[in-house]
Amino acid sequence: QSSLWPMTFGLACCAVEMMHMAAPRYDMDRFGVVFRASPRQADVMIVAGTLTNKMAPALRKVRGARGAWAWHGEVGITPNIPLLQVYDQMPEPRYVVSMGSCANGGGYYHYSYSVVRGCDRIVPVDIYVPGCPPTAEALLYGILQLQRKIKRERRMQIWYRK
Repeated sequence: QSSLWPMTFGLACCAVEMMHMAAPRYDMDRFGVVFRASPRQADVMIVAGTLTNKMAPALRKVRGARGAWAWHGEVGITPNIPLLQVYDQMPEPRYVVSMGSCANGGGYYHYSYSVVRGCDRIVPVDIYVPGCPPTAEALLYGILQLQRKIKRERRMQIWYRK
């Protein structure tokens, strides 16, 4: 199996359930899941909680036309905001797990002016974990599904090379 090293991007109450999953009750070490604090050491990012327009640039920054910085999925153009681009600092291959209804599609705050309606507008998402907040078991199931997806991709690459 693949050993996943997730980096947490906890933004709201879903982050508490993510910490609950990392506690000794679920023993994530047996699945090879070891949480990392640095994006340069992680290969999975778990986005948990409401993603606001102000926090979205920290997730990813994209170079726009005419040399200006444009945030992927947003219409505003901002010259330079000194925030870390967490997704771009992760090494390849990198995967994203969207945890909770707020990260999946905005949740209760979907119609708010300051909320990004899903983190898939900023970064490509591989696994969606539903719920408000999702249980630790749901996140564990999402991690196991991501491991299956990675294993299928490896088999496909091996088959394709033949």
